[in-house]
Amino acid sequence: MVTLSDLPSPSAAYAAYASVSASVMLVRTTFHQVVPRQVQDFLVKALFRIFKRTNTSLLTLVVDQFDGMSRNDLFDSFEIYMSTKTNPNTQRLKITKRSKDKHVTVRLAQSENIIEFFQGIKIKWKFVCEESENVGGKNNSRNSSKYPDDYGNRPRDYKTKLWFELRFEKEHKETVINSYIPFVLEKTKAIQNEKKVVKLHTLGNKALYSESPVWDSINLEHPSTFEKLAMEPSEKKGLMDDLDLFVQRKEYYKKVGRAWKRGYLLYGPPGTGKSSLIAAMANYLKFDIYDLQLMNVKHDAGLRKLLLGTANRSILVIEDIDCSVELPDRNTKTVPSERQPRDLQFTLSGLLNFIDGLWSSCGDERIIIFTTNNKDKLDPALLRPGRMDKHIHMSYLSVNGFKTLASNYLDIKDQHWRYGEIEELLGSIDVTPAEVAEELMKTSDADECLGGLVNFLKGKKRGRSVETKDPEDSSDEIQQIPEAKRIKANGWQ
Repeated sequence: MVTLSDLPSPSAAYAAYASVSASVMLVRTTFHQVVPRQVQDFLVKALFRIFKRTNTSLLTLVVDQFDGMSRNDLFDSFEIYMSTKTNPNTQRLKITKRSKDKHVTVRLAQSENIIEFFQGIKIKWKFVCEESENVGGKNNSRNSSKYPDDYGNRPRDYKTKLWFELRFEKEHKETVINSYIPFVLEKTKAIQNEKKVVKLHTLGNKALYSESPVWDSINLEHPSTFEKLAMEPSEKKGLMDDLDLFVQRKEYYKKVGRAWKRGYLLYGPPGTGKSSLIAAMANYLKFDIYDLQLMNVKHDAGLRKLLLGTANRSILVIEDIDCSVELPDRNTKTVPSERQPRDLQFTLSGLLNFIDGLWSSCGDERIIIFTTNNKDKLDPALLRPGRMDKHIHMSYLSVNGFKTLASNYLDIKDQHWRYGEIEELLGSIDVTPAEVAEELMKTSDADECLGGLVNFLKGKKRGRSVETKDPEDSSDEIQQIPEAKRIKANGWQ
């Protein structure tokens, strides 16, 4: 039996501790000075494998954000699903909220783990974010920094890779792949339908230099709906029926051997509601909008990367296709003009290939919309039958369209004593919905507002009756429309 007298004195214990500590420090210093760094790393890893031997019965599934050049739908679904699976044991979360968001968006932070049980199977989730320099990339610059600039933008050679890891016992592989993952996808779809917020995506500054497609997005707060559009009721119903039929025909498109996509060409004078119609379609279907500015596309390869970065159930919009960029002819090589920079290698063939060529099958349930003010100026290849499935003429304001605007702006549900005069004026002049809407916003008093509209329409009619322009002058005015549209600021309105 050990007694107190057998224990060493405090001074002896301290002396022994000091001796051992000095020996350890001496060995550590000698090890670092004598053993090369590469050998040290090798020994440390070997010891780690010995004492931290991983369980060989575990299997890890890796779900990357991108699959080659296209976006991985599994990653997007998993990100949404995991945002609902946080628990008191979660230590780090990433939260964001923009000014127009109704709720805070919660996502897993770097290297955060979540454990879930499915049919008695323990599944460990891990979110991984890896940032590295794109050494050897064609955009790599010798003087570039790996740190963001003063505006928070990453340098051209900076890459970020995101992925999820799912770890579980190997014996449950079939159950996880065939039952658990479909279960997660169904849950994600339900979450999306419940909390779907339509997004407007546009090219960010980094997209011009990054090797991966970079779309910046904001919530689409556009209030446009089919009920509020100043269109003929029959035209609106026909378009809504066409959209409903499209989203219900996945198996039909597969049966006939066609890509599940739909193309629309919206044409008509400026101010006739083309952008409002696009917003109404997005709100009706709950589809995100990708606004593609062709002026920012340098070559066909860049176009493919950008389009492959778009999600399913989305609308790709190319506005003012006739004047956004001067597309080179498909069969001849022309000298670049002032409107077409010399480094532009973007061709019409590259665009058409994604509309109905081989690349059109990369993605499902997608809508492509072109808009133009002058349909006659489009390349005939864009108008070929089967390329744009439906051509929609956005004409000047009709009587039914005016009544819709009066209901929206002045809350007039029935007839008004001014309607007869206004309908007569609308039948004799061309006026756009945008012009009439501007007049209806000047006051909330219906009588005063409609009186002002009558004066506006009469003035427009008088101006038309005394207008004496040569046909050549009118042609020059039409020629100025694309130029005016071309210089408008980037950004979808």
